[in-house]
Amino acid sequence: MFTLPHLKPIKTYKSIALLTSGGDSPGMNPAIRGIVRTALNSGIENVYGVRHGYSGLIGGDIHKLTSRSVTNIVQRGGTMLKSARCLEFKVPQVRAKAAAILKEKGIEALIVIGGDGSMTGAHLFTEETGLPVIGLPGTIDNDIPGSDDTIGFDTAVNTALGAIDRIRDTALSHESLFLVEVMGRNSGFIATQVGIACGAELVVVPEYEFDLHDLCVTLAKQRANRLGSSGIIVIAEGKDPGLTSRIAYQLEELGQEPKICILGHIQRGGSPSGHDRMLASCLGASAVQYLLAGYNDIMVGVQQGAIIDIPLRKVITDNKTLDQNIFAITTLLHK
Repeated sequence: MFTLPHLKPIKTYKSIALLTSGGDSPGMNPAIRGIVRTALNSGIENVYGVRHGYSGLIGGDIHKLTSRSVTNIVQRGGTMLKSARCLEFKVPQVRAKAAAILKEKGIEALIVIGGDGSMTGAHLFTEETGLPVIGLPGTIDNDIPGSDDTIGFDTAVNTALGAIDRIRDTALSHESLFLVEVMGRNSGFIATQVGIACGAELVVVPEYEFDLHDLCVTLAKQRANRLGSSGIIVIAEGKDPGLTSRIAYQLEELGQEPKICILGHIQRGGSPSGHDRMLASCLGASAVQYLLAGYNDIMVGVQQGAIIDIPLRKVITDNKTLDQNIFAITTLLHK
């Protein structure tokens, strides 16, 4: 359960809009539902959905949403509003054009669900145009500063765990070593939680440097001493593409025969977990409440179970670091 803020409405809005931007994540639909229904039940007459993120915003792909529009979406993965990455939105003139489109339609505020790039766009948009904006952290990577959790992270971890549990059946049957690559972009949050929860023999993340050759030599020796027992190595995709393949190649040079499994975008799809549905619904409802309470240029996140607000400027300038003590557990649990 989450502790919700106690906010007093001081502003009124006739029309607001919302969009999902960047990579999709399980839980975006419950967030959309939370925003739409809270807004309509709080006296906001019109709620508009922008299709295809910022690209749809500058293209005028804006449609009115009703309570019925968001019926039966809470269990669906992805985003009913579709999403896209929009490099054009980095240009101030393009953001001014987007504001003009919203104002022309009578839309007085915008709620943005997305990752760090989306939050950057949201901050610049409100700073330059004066249109109130509230952000929600929607990404499986869990790399948004200011919030302990992001919409979609829990589902992605559980999806990866389900896949690895199945891989381990084959690893045990053939006494094989599997290198399993998980998503997370430049962060190791998914890899660390998945590695601990699946009982991986080793976890590799971009936050902590390692010597590739030394790692492979140590791993090969451990495997030799255990006379071919099975193993799972969880590797975060990281900043440097091809790391999993390079680890596999060096292990082959040392006489091992590792198998590679790259989980990829399977982690971004699927029905959101109960945790993500709850998180997204609470964040979506709270975003509307913060808007009506006069807040602007903030992201609504969660810290220690409490729904809180974080200035967007702080969100886009800070870094979220992987807890060293949590990562240390991956080493303590080695065989």
